Amino acid sequence: MKREIRICGFGGQGVVTAGVILGKAAAVHDGLTACQVQSYGPEARGGAARAEVIIADHPIGYPGIHLADVLVAMSQEAYNRYGRAIKPGATVIIDPDLVFQRDEAQPVTPVRATRIAEDLGNTVVANIVMLGAVAALTGVVSPEALLAATLESVPARFRELNRRALEAGMQASEAQGTGA
Repeated sequence: MKREIRICGFGGQGVVTAGVILGKAAAVHDGLTACQVQSYGPEARGGAARAEVIIADHPIGYPGIHLADVLVAMSQEAYNRYGRAIKPGATVIIDPDLVFQRDEAQPVTPVRATRIAEDLGNTVVANIVMLGAVAALTGVVSPEALLAATLESVPARFRELNRRALEAGMQASEAQGTGA
């Protein structure tokens, strides 16, 4: 098994943090092999950002992703830049409140991560909502591993908020009728 995941959005959405947490869930808690790389523009906050995670049950020879198995797009600019660099049949998850124009031929799963995060009380957890959706839709990491990695990666005062964000992301993806 080898899965290549690209999470993209704009700086400040926690794209890099999401990639780190996903890799940690796989490598530390699920006992898989994982590597993670990231890039963002010099403007950082507000510019394009992406995190790429490869998760496998064998050694990973090269850390780069050419075509993703899973794409999470949290902004229009990110979707425009990375939305076509996917494998046929890839799982594509978008925040439809921030990605308005897309390739209509490519099936997507809409997860209103920003709106869900607002309803939870803090938009900063939209990235964690998306991670919940990734886990539910793909099974690439176990929900238990993702929860443990998330709780280890956030300040203590935000642990309950992040736990609720993960659960909300899993529920939102299952509500689409495509949950794993």
